[in-house]
Amino acid sequence: MTVKFEEFAAGLSYADIPEEMRALLRVSFADTMGVAAIGSRSDMSNAAKASTVRLFGAGTAGASRMLLDGRKASPVGAAMAGAFTVDSIDAHDGTTPNKGHVGSAVFPALLAVADALRSEGRVVTGADFALWLALAYEVSSRAGKAQHATCPDYHTSGSWTAVGVAVAVGRMLGATQEQLRHAAGIAEYHGPRSQMMRCIDHPSMVRDGVGWGAPTGVTAGYLALDSFTGAPALTCESDEAAPYWEGLGESWMTLADTHYKKYPCCRWAHPSMDAAIGLMQEHGLAHYEIAKVEIRTFHYATRLAGHRPTSMDELAYSIAFPVATVIVRGGFGADEMHDSVLTDADILRISEATELIDDDEMTAISVDKRWAQVTLITKDGRRYSAEPQSARGDVDNPLSAAEMDDKYHLFADPVLGRPRAEKLKALCQRFDTLDAEGFAELLDLALEAP
Repeated sequence: MTVKFEEFAAGLSYADIPEEMRALLRVSFADTMGVAAIGSRSDMSNAAKASTVRLFGAGTAGASRMLLDGRKASPVGAAMAGAFTVDSIDAHDGTTPNKGHVGSAVFPALLAVADALRSEGRVVTGADFALWLALAYEVSSRAGKAQHATCPDYHTSGSWTAVGVAVAVGRMLGATQEQLRHAAGIAEYHGPRSQMMRCIDHPSMVRDGVGWGAPTGVTAGYLALDSFTGAPALTCESDEAAPYWEGLGESWMTLADTHYKKYPCCRWAHPSMDAAIGLMQEHGLAHYEIAKVEIRTFHYATRLAGHRPTSMDELAYSIAFPVATVIVRGGFGADEMHDSVLTDADILRISEATELIDDDEMTAISVDKRWAQVTLITKDGRRYSAEPQSARGDVDNPLSAAEMDDKYHLFADPVLGRPRAEKLKALCQRFDTLDAEGFAELLDLALEAP
């Protein structure tokens, strides 16, 4: 029998979390910290941290260190700065049915509150943190599906992750079952119902809304503890939302939906990037032979134009330029996260010669997966076409452990140094088994400046 979400939130224990879910959280922890490492040097992260220092001083809730920075703020401020840091590099875990991301809000928010609790003398273990993470992921995933099904506009991840963060933070603070209901309602009501396609059409640092979703959720948890009311959250309790909460406590939606990214840009571009790399390798092509690229894909993806991006924000939300980049350079990683790539003449030539085709069939099938079909046309008229394909990293087509490891070190090593990066990854990959001392060490590695 499906339990009410507040019963699930109040009653969940670490022992209730299946091993598959624990394993997913370990992978997501390491993956998110790798993204946070490279993101900590971004202009977007630096701006967010500067404003956090100005506006969000520590209060009686305890001091929280900002992610990979070490400076102290309130839990709300540290959550905001951390979420903007992770969101600044579009390479974190995601959920395709929700067209968004959970970890980019959940990890910074819960790390901030855990650090505040620790500063006040609270004992926090890895098993504690795993419980809170599992709760935040599952509530976020289900609230997100309910919201997408019942709202006409396409809202950012911050709007529905705020609900998951609020419930988890309430649990961290010892809220009652009724207070958890109110935390969810407060976060849903005040969460950033920001329109995702606005940032697709006009890329900027507002990104996926988690920079406000995470602190909104943290604030909601504390408000509920202080008897502020906000229930019900319609994405959790309305009749329209009910189908998305079926099986709660028995099955885990997070396990069915979570994917991981190979490249640090919008995942809507990934199937086209994979296809282009495959064609170049299969046919032994060099970039100077390519005259034109045709990409047939779903409607939303064709709005990721970006033939000549002028900033890293515009690059993150483009298809033509990342595809041209992999054609020229054979991959897309940390070396492409510098402004210098924006003026690469070879990449610009191919990007401007790329046509995005809004394909009805691709749109129809791009529900649980994201699809594209790529054709390369050479200067002498040869055409090489790949079969339609979806992005790698889905549950049924995962990145290998070696690929995930390479991705982590590609991002983390230049910022943290190899020894610290290795130590942090090792602790993330067994975080739920750590005692209080071990988890404190993980917090130090995750929050102190490199």
